Amino acid sequence: MSATVIVGAQWGDEGKGKVIDLLSEKADMIVRYQGGNNAGHTVMIGNEQFIFHLIPSGIIRNKECILGSGVVIDPRSLIEEIHLLRSKGVSITQRNLFVSRDAHIVMPYHKLFEQLSEERKSSRIGTTRKGIGPAYVDKMARVGIKMGDLINGKILKEKLKERLKDVNSLLTRIYGKRGFKLDEILKEYMRYSRFFSDYVSDTSSIINAAIAKGKFVLFEGAQGTMLDVDFGTYPYVTSSHTIAGGACIGTGVGPTKIGKVIGVAKAYTTRVGDGPFPTELSVTKQEAIRMKGKEYGATTGRPRRCGWFDAVAVRYAARINGFDSLAITKLDVLDDLPMIKICTGYLYKNRIIRDFPTGTDEVRALKPVYEELKGWRQDITDIKNYRSLPINAKKYLKRISLLVNTRISIVSVGPRRSQTINVANSVATSATRRSGGRSDE
Repeated sequence: MSATVIVGAQWGDEGKGKVIDLLSEKADMIVRYQGGNNAGHTVMIGNEQFIFHLIPSGIIRNKECILGSGVVIDPRSLIEEIHLLRSKGVSITQRNLFVSRDAHIVMPYHKLFEQLSEERKSSRIGTTRKGIGPAYVDKMARVGIKMGDLINGKILKEKLKERLKDVNSLLTRIYGKRGFKLDEILKEYMRYSRFFSDYVSDTSSIINAAIAKGKFVLFEGAQGTMLDVDFGTYPYVTSSHTIAGGACIGTGVGPTKIGKVIGVAKAYTTRVGDGPFPTELSVTKQEAIRMKGKEYGATTGRPRRCGWFDAVAVRYAARINGFDSLAITKLDVLDDLPMIKICTGYLYKNRIIRDFPTGTDEVRALKPVYEELKGWRQDITDIKNYRSLPINAKKYLKRISLLVNTRISIVSVGPRRSQTINVANSVATSATRRSGGRSDE
């Protein structure tokens, strides 16, 4: 099959951007299927850093990139991202970027509602305040505005006029705020309409046609499995389907067209914002990992919470998504540690459990059960193949693979493209050398 989905196996920020960038070298098309500009993918090309919020990172390689119907788009943010990438020499035209006519758009009132909602809550979810959640709410309430509406001035005006009746009523009566003026929003968004008129397409048809021709289509999501609106640590989740099934929902591609699912997980665990996090380290112990791993949000700049690798959570993600293999990133961040822990279960109500419960109160009550492994105390950032990794690093990876019940196909030992080990190729090359040119593995 020619379609592959890349999914975060933790709470997001797993390094999907780098994995997608690597795989996009051989891909024909890269498709984003959910989320908005509340997430970011970071890719290092040489010494230059590229941060993507909406556009798939495959645009760097001048591949066809698509924003599917499951994405919510802030037009202003997308235009800014396009201009920034162009300033770095990236070619972005109507021939390599396609935006779904059915993708919903973020409006100014979505951002304000998210801000006001967070301020009123006694227990905050820790959103990015980009208006993504309220935009999805409008989508489900059938009062949202799509990209297809945006490029049709008459429809945009009609829908916006009708929506502002309720929006302004809520703002004035419930929040005591001034309402929005139709003409002001319309003037701003008509500028966006002119910009995107040649980008908006029937992307479902384009993607399905590519798959039918046998092209390699790569689907990318934002955030991670544990932030999925149904299967994550609700309510501390995002507002969309981050899991592999979301690739079908968010692009108009049938599940029988998907050939492979690759999960991405850090060699440890991080989380941004509030919500339960069983393996979170103490504040002082987090700092060493945060500094070495540069664990600060690509979108918000907020410091990420850091903890040990949670094999129970990642095994849960493997089951929910149906991982064919796993990519482990940032293994090098653990280089200096004498001992490394892996969570293999939880203590809950005086018994050990091996499955991940998604109820918030349950997860908060969990006490992780750890297994300790010796660290490798060696710089691995220049290692090019799996065989050359320190023995304790290989033991750590093998233990993760066994606990998660998923083979590891990719290991990242640094932020750059070259700092990546293709495990299958490394093993096959070594076997070929031993057998005098014939591979037995």
